[in-house]
Amino acid sequence: MIPPRKPPHPIDVHVGSRLRIRRKILSISQTKLGDAVGLTFQQIQKYERGANRIGASRLYEFSKVLDIPISYFFNDLPIELRPAGHDDRANPENIEVAVLDPLVEPDSIALAQAYNMIEKASIRKMLFNLAKALGKRNKD
Repeated sequence: MIPPRKPPHPIDVHVGSRLRIRRKILSISQTKLGDAVGLTFQQIQKYERGANRIGASRLYEFSKVLDIPISYFFNDLPIELRPAGHDDRANPENIEVAVLDPLVEPDSIALAQAYNMIEKASIRKMLFNLAKALGKRNKD
């Protein structure tokens, strides 16, 4: 008899989700990402769902291809998954931000993709400043 498959570990699901978000922001297909690191698109799918764990060397490869630090994959970990005594200086009130992660929204991904397609740095900077100003104005 085959034992039942254990559900994915929540950290594997979180890391896979972060992989998916970054891949989509850069408009890279699962096939293209897989080719870049020597995997099939099916393996990328399993990583993104958290069904398969991503080893340290593979995380390193993904970080190079996706042009991000390895720590990106662990950003916004839900409080219950953080190590005991974790000093979160970026979130001193320990507000759970993973639930409110705006990057998960399709519109946010589309916006990031469009922003990433702007080649001229000065135009990207102007758009960034505009978005910041609108965000501040919206809070007032």
